[in-house]
Amino acid sequence: MTELLVVLARLVQYAGAATLFGAPLFYLYGLPAEGPGAARSSAGTRGLVVVAGLLTAIGCGLALLAQTAMMTGALADALDPQALTMVATGTQFGVSVLSRATASLAVLALATILRSTSLWRAAAALGAVALASFAWSGHGADGEGAAGLFRLAADIVHLLAAGVWLGALAALLLLVLVARQAEAAGVRALHRALEGFSGVGALVVATLVLTGLVNSWFLVGPDHVMAAVSTAWGVVLLAKLCVFALMLGLAALNRFVLTPRLKQALAGLDPASALAALRRSLVVESAAGLSVVVLVSWLGTLAPPAAL
Repeated sequence: MTELLVVLARLVQYAGAATLFGAPLFYLYGLPAEGPGAARSSAGTRGLVVVAGLLTAIGCGLALLAQTAMMTGALADALDPQALTMVATGTQFGVSVLSRATASLAVLALATILRSTSLWRAAAALGAVALASFAWSGHGADGEGAAGLFRLAADIVHLLAAGVWLGALAALLLLVLVARQAEAAGVRALHRALEGFSGVGALVVATLVLTGLVNSWFLVGPDHVMAAVSTAWGVVLLAKLCVFALMLGLAALNRFVLTPRLKQALAGLDPASALAALRRSLVVESAAGLSVVVLVSWLGTLAPPAAL
Protein backbone atom coordinates (compact mmCIF):
# COMPACT_ATOMS: atom_id res chain seq x y z
CA MET A 1 0.00 0.00 0.00
CA THR A 2 2.81 2.42 0.91
CA GLU A 3 4.68 1.68 -2.33
CA LEU A 4 1.53 2.39 -4.33
CA LEU A 5 1.10 5.71 -2.49
CA VAL A 6 4.70 6.62 -3.34
CA VAL A 7 4.12 5.99 -7.06
CA LEU A 8 0.80 7.88 -6.97
CA ALA A 9 2.43 10.85 -5.25
CA ARG A 10 5.22 10.96 -7.83
CA LEU A 11 2.69 10.69 -10.66
CA VAL A 12 0.58 13.60 -9.40
CA GLN A 13 3.67 15.73 -8.78
CA TYR A 14 5.25 15.00 -12.17
CA ALA A 15 2.02 15.68 -14.06
CA GLY A 16 1.36 18.87 -12.13
CA ALA A 17 4.89 20.27 -12.30
CA ALA A 18 5.32 19.45 -16.01
CA THR A 19 2.07 21.24 -16.83
CA LEU A 20 2.92 24.10 -14.47
CA PHE A 21 6.12 24.71 -16.42
CA GLY A 22 5.34 23.64 -19.97
CA ALA A 23 1.80 24.99 -20.44
CA PRO A 24 2.44 28.67 -19.56
CA LEU A 25 5.73 28.52 -21.46
CA PHE A 26 3.79 27.28 -24.48
CA TYR A 27 1.30 30.12 -24.08
CA LEU A 28 4.19 32.60 -24.24
CA TYR A 29 5.64 31.32 -27.51
CA GLY A 30 2.66 29.55 -29.07
CA LEU A 31 -0.37 31.79 -28.65
CA PRO A 32 -0.99 35.03 -30.55
CA ALA A 33 -0.18 38.06 -28.42
CA GLU A 34 -3.34 39.89 -29.42
CA GLY A 35 -6.58 39.52 -31.32
CA PRO A 36 -9.75 37.43 -30.84
CA GLY A 37 -7.87 34.14 -30.65
CA ALA A 38 -5.64 35.45 -27.88
CA ALA A 39 -8.50 36.87 -25.83
CA ARG A 40 -10.47 33.68 -26.11
CA SER A 41 -7.50 31.51 -25.26
CA SER A 42 -6.58 33.62 -22.22
CA ALA A 43 -9.91 32.83 -20.60
CA GLY A 44 -9.07 29.13 -20.36
CA THR A 45 -5.31 29.25 -19.85
CA ARG A 46 -5.54 30.56 -16.27
CA GLY A 47 -7.65 27.56 -15.30
CA LEU A 48 -5.04 25.11 -16.60
CA VAL A 49 -2.30 26.88 -14.63
CA VAL A 50 -4.42 26.76 -11.46
CA VAL A 51 -5.17 23.04 -11.93
CA ALA A 52 -1.46 22.33 -12.45
CA GLY A 53 -0.59 24.24 -9.28
CA LEU A 54 -3.21 22.35 -7.29
CA LEU A 55 -2.00 18.98 -8.60
CA THR A 56 1.58 19.77 -7.68
CA ALA A 57 0.65 20.91 -4.16
CA ILE A 58 -1.56 17.86 -3.56
CA GLY A 59 1.17 15.55 -4.87
CA CYS A 60 3.68 17.13 -2.49
CA GLY A 61 1.39 16.44 0.47
CA LEU A 62 0.96 12.83 -0.62
CA ALA A 63 4.73 12.47 -1.10
CA LEU A 64 5.49 13.62 2.44
CA LEU A 65 2.89 11.21 3.86
CA ALA A 66 4.22 8.31 1.78
CA GLN A 67 7.87 8.95 2.62
CA THR A 68 7.07 9.31 6.31
CA ALA A 69 5.18 6.01 6.22
CA MET A 70 8.16 4.30 4.56
CA MET A 71 10.62 5.67 7.12
CA THR A 72 8.47 4.82 10.14
CA GLY A 73 7.39 1.47 8.74
CA ALA A 74 3.67 2.04 9.22
CA LEU A 75 1.10 3.95 7.18
CA ALA A 76 -0.70 4.94 10.39
CA ASP A 77 2.41 6.82 11.58
CA ALA A 78 2.47 9.02 8.46
CA LEU A 79 0.23 11.56 10.20
CA ASP A 80 2.49 11.88 13.23
CA PRO A 81 3.52 15.60 13.35
CA GLN A 82 7.00 14.89 14.70
CA ALA A 83 7.75 12.28 12.04
CA LEU A 84 6.38 14.50 9.29
CA THR A 85 8.47 17.45 10.45
CA MET A 86 11.58 15.30 10.55
CA VAL A 87 11.08 14.08 6.98
CA ALA A 88 10.14 17.52 5.66
CA THR A 89 13.02 19.46 7.20
CA GLY A 90 15.68 16.87 7.98
CA THR A 91 16.06 15.06 4.66
CA GLN A 92 17.07 16.04 1.15
CA PHE A 93 13.83 14.51 -0.07
CA GLY A 94 11.83 16.74 2.26
CA VAL A 95 13.62 19.90 1.13
CA SER A 96 12.92 18.94 -2.49
CA VAL A 97 9.22 18.40 -1.78
CA LEU A 98 8.90 21.64 0.20
CA SER A 99 10.52 23.52 -2.72
CA ARG A 100 7.90 22.14 -5.10
CA ALA A 101 5.08 22.85 -2.67
CA THR A 102 6.27 26.44 -2.17
CA ALA A 103 6.53 27.01 -5.92
CA SER A 104 3.06 25.60 -6.59
CA LEU A 105 1.42 27.56 -3.78
CA ALA A 106 3.12 30.73 -5.02
CA VAL A 107 1.60 30.15 -8.47
CA LEU A 108 -1.85 29.70 -6.94
CA ALA A 109 -1.45 32.96 -5.04
CA LEU A 110 -0.22 34.82 -8.14
CA ALA A 111 -3.12 33.45 -10.19
CA THR A 112 -5.48 35.57 -8.08
CA ILE A 113 -3.76 38.84 -8.99
CA LEU A 114 -2.02 38.28 -12.34
CA ARG A 115 -3.50 37.66 -15.78
CA SER A 116 -2.29 36.38 -19.13
CA THR A 117 1.34 37.15 -19.96
CA SER A 118 2.40 38.16 -16.44
CA LEU A 119 0.91 35.00 -14.96
CA TRP A 120 2.40 32.79 -17.66
CA ARG A 121 5.90 34.17 -17.07
CA ALA A 122 5.67 33.76 -13.31
CA ALA A 123 4.15 30.28 -13.57
CA ALA A 124 6.76 29.08 -16.08
CA ALA A 125 9.60 30.30 -13.84
CA LEU A 126 8.14 28.71 -10.70
CA GLY A 127 7.24 25.57 -12.66
CA ALA A 128 10.88 25.28 -13.75
CA VAL A 129 11.92 25.34 -10.08
CA ALA A 130 9.32 22.70 -9.24
CA LEU A 131 10.49 20.40 -12.04
CA ALA A 132 14.20 20.87 -11.38
CA SER A 133 13.70 20.03 -7.70
CA PHE A 134 12.93 16.41 -8.63
CA ALA A 135 16.60 16.00 -9.57
CA TRP A 136 17.75 17.14 -6.11
CA SER A 137 16.41 14.00 -4.45
CA GLY A 138 16.51 11.54 -7.35
CA HIS A 139 19.19 9.30 -8.84
CA GLY A 140 20.77 12.36 -10.47
CA ALA A 141 21.81 13.72 -7.07
CA ASP A 142 23.82 10.62 -6.14
CA GLY A 143 27.09 11.55 -7.86
CA GLU A 144 30.04 13.49 -6.50
CA GLY A 145 32.54 15.92 -7.98
CA ALA A 146 32.48 17.14 -11.58
CA ALA A 147 30.84 13.95 -12.83
CA GLY A 148 28.11 14.33 -10.23
CA LEU A 149 27.43 17.93 -11.25
CA PHE A 150 27.32 16.93 -14.92
CA ARG A 151 24.89 14.12 -14.10
CA LEU A 152 22.68 16.46 -12.05
CA ALA A 153 22.67 19.08 -14.82
CA ALA A 154 21.72 16.45 -17.42
CA ASP A 155 18.89 15.24 -15.18
CA ILE A 156 17.54 18.78 -14.71
CA VAL A 157 17.70 19.54 -18.45
CA HIS A 158 15.94 16.22 -19.18
CA LEU A 159 13.15 17.09 -16.74
CA LEU A 160 12.71 20.58 -18.21
CA ALA A 161 12.65 19.28 -21.79
CA ALA A 162 10.02 16.71 -20.84
CA GLY A 163 8.03 19.48 -19.18
CA VAL A 164 8.13 21.58 -22.36
CA TRP A 165 6.58 18.70 -24.34
CA LEU A 166 4.05 17.47 -21.78
CA GLY A 167 2.93 20.97 -20.84
CA ALA A 168 2.49 21.95 -24.48
CA LEU A 169 0.46 18.77 -25.02
CA ALA A 170 -1.88 19.72 -22.18
CA ALA A 171 -2.29 23.24 -23.56
CA LEU A 172 -2.82 22.05 -27.16
CA LEU A 173 -5.33 19.44 -26.06
CA LEU A 174 -7.33 22.10 -24.23
CA LEU A 175 -7.23 24.37 -27.28
CA VAL A 176 -8.32 21.68 -29.73
CA LEU A 177 -11.10 20.41 -27.45
CA VAL A 178 -12.70 23.86 -27.16
CA ALA A 179 -12.07 24.92 -30.77
CA ARG A 180 -15.27 25.25 -32.77
CA GLN A 181 -15.58 25.09 -36.51
CA ALA A 182 -17.71 28.25 -36.59
CA GLU A 183 -15.10 30.33 -34.73
CA ALA A 184 -12.54 30.96 -37.45
CA ALA A 185 -10.34 33.14 -35.20
CA GLY A 186 -10.03 30.38 -32.60
CA VAL A 187 -9.17 27.76 -35.23
CA ARG A 188 -6.53 30.06 -36.74
CA ALA A 189 -5.06 30.61 -33.26
CA LEU A 190 -4.91 26.84 -32.84
CA HIS A 191 -3.12 26.46 -36.17
CA ARG A 192 -0.56 29.12 -35.23
CA ALA A 193 -0.03 27.41 -31.88
CA LEU A 194 0.60 24.07 -33.60
CA GLU A 195 3.08 25.67 -35.98
CA GLY A 196 4.76 27.44 -33.07
CA PHE A 197 5.32 24.18 -31.24
CA SER A 198 6.62 22.42 -34.36
CA GLY A 199 9.92 24.30 -34.26
CA VAL A 200 10.32 23.87 -30.51
CA GLY A 201 9.41 20.18 -30.69
CA ALA A 202 12.48 19.18 -32.71
CA LEU A 203 14.81 20.81 -30.16
CA VAL A 204 12.91 19.15 -27.29
CA VAL A 205 13.23 15.68 -28.83
CA ALA A 206 16.96 16.14 -29.47
CA THR A 207 17.47 17.31 -25.88
CA LEU A 208 15.49 14.39 -24.45
CA VAL A 209 17.44 11.84 -26.46
CA LEU A 210 20.85 13.33 -25.59
CA THR A 211 20.19 13.78 -21.86
CA GLY A 212 18.44 10.40 -21.73
CA LEU A 213 21.60 8.74 -23.05
CA VAL A 214 23.69 10.57 -20.43
CA ASN A 215 21.36 9.52 -17.61
CA SER A 216 21.26 5.93 -18.86
CA TRP A 217 25.06 5.79 -18.93
CA PHE A 218 25.22 6.69 -15.24
CA LEU A 219 22.22 4.61 -14.14
CA VAL A 220 23.03 1.47 -16.14
CA GLY A 221 26.80 1.62 -16.28
CA PRO A 222 29.01 0.07 -18.99
CA ASP A 223 29.24 -3.21 -17.09
CA HIS A 224 25.48 -3.73 -16.83
CA VAL A 225 24.21 -2.89 -20.33
CA MET A 226 23.44 -6.46 -21.39
CA ALA A 227 21.94 -7.40 -18.03
CA ALA A 228 19.77 -4.26 -17.74
CA VAL A 229 16.73 -5.79 -19.46
CA SER A 230 16.71 -8.63 -16.95
CA THR A 231 15.96 -6.20 -14.12
CA ALA A 232 12.61 -4.65 -13.23
CA TRP A 233 14.17 -1.22 -13.79
CA GLY A 234 15.28 -2.21 -17.29
CA VAL A 235 11.86 -3.62 -18.25
CA VAL A 236 10.08 -0.44 -17.13
CA LEU A 237 12.64 1.70 -18.98
CA LEU A 238 12.09 -0.35 -22.15
CA ALA A 239 8.34 0.16 -21.83
CA LYS A 240 8.91 3.89 -21.40
CA LEU A 241 11.06 4.01 -24.56
CA CYS A 242 8.36 2.18 -26.54
CA VAL A 243 5.71 4.70 -25.48
CA PHE A 244 8.15 7.53 -26.22
CA ALA A 245 8.57 6.17 -29.74
CA LEU A 246 4.78 6.17 -30.14
CA MET A 247 4.69 9.82 -29.04
CA LEU A 248 7.38 10.65 -31.61
CA GLY A 249 5.29 9.05 -34.35
CA LEU A 250 2.16 10.95 -33.33
CA ALA A 251 4.10 14.21 -33.06
CA ALA A 252 5.43 13.69 -36.60
CA LEU A 253 1.89 12.97 -37.81
CA ASN A 254 0.64 16.19 -36.22
CA ARG A 255 3.46 18.27 -37.65
CA PHE A 256 3.74 16.97 -41.18
CA VAL A 257 0.19 15.80 -41.93
CA LEU A 258 -2.53 17.12 -39.64
CA THR A 259 -1.30 20.70 -39.14
CA PRO A 260 -0.91 21.34 -42.91
CA ARG A 261 -4.33 19.70 -43.42
CA LEU A 262 -5.86 22.16 -40.94
CA LYS A 263 -4.30 25.06 -42.84
CA GLN A 264 -5.79 23.80 -46.11
CA ALA A 265 -9.16 23.29 -44.42
CA LEU A 266 -9.11 26.86 -43.12
CA ALA A 267 -8.54 28.11 -46.66
CA GLY A 268 -11.59 26.11 -47.73
CA LEU A 269 -13.62 27.32 -44.72
CA ASP A 270 -14.42 23.74 -43.71
CA PRO A 271 -12.06 22.68 -40.89
CA ALA A 272 -14.44 20.18 -39.23
CA SER A 273 -12.77 16.94 -40.37
CA ALA A 274 -9.26 18.35 -39.84
CA LEU A 275 -10.19 19.41 -36.30
CA ALA A 276 -11.62 15.98 -35.56
CA ALA A 277 -8.43 14.26 -36.75
CA LEU A 278 -6.30 16.59 -34.62
CA ARG A 279 -8.45 15.91 -31.56
CA ARG A 280 -8.04 12.18 -31.96
CA SER A 281 -4.28 12.43 -32.46
CA LEU A 282 -3.74 14.80 -29.52
CA VAL A 283 -5.91 12.69 -27.22
CA VAL A 284 -3.85 9.59 -28.04
CA GLU A 285 -0.55 11.49 -27.72
CA SER A 286 -1.65 12.95 -24.37
CA ALA A 287 -2.63 9.49 -23.15
CA ALA A 288 0.80 8.24 -24.20
CA GLY A 289 2.41 11.18 -22.38
CA LEU A 290 0.49 10.31 -19.23
CA SER A 291 1.65 6.70 -19.61
CA VAL A 292 5.26 7.91 -19.73
CA VAL A 293 4.70 9.86 -16.50
CA VAL A 294 3.25 6.73 -14.86
CA LEU A 295 6.27 4.67 -15.94
CA VAL A 296 8.72 7.36 -14.80
CA SER A 297 6.95 7.50 -11.42
CA TRP A 298 7.35 3.75 -11.09
CA LEU A 299 10.94 3.82 -12.38
CA GLY A 300 11.96 6.18 -9.60
CA THR A 301 11.05 3.59 -6.97
CA LEU A 302 13.25 0.88 -8.52
CA ALA A 303 16.99 0.37 -8.14
CA PRO A 304 18.91 1.01 -11.40
CA PRO A 305 21.39 -1.67 -12.59
CA ALA A 306 24.40 0.46 -11.58
CA ALA A 307 23.20 0.37 -7.96
CA LEU A 308 22.88 -3.43 -7.84
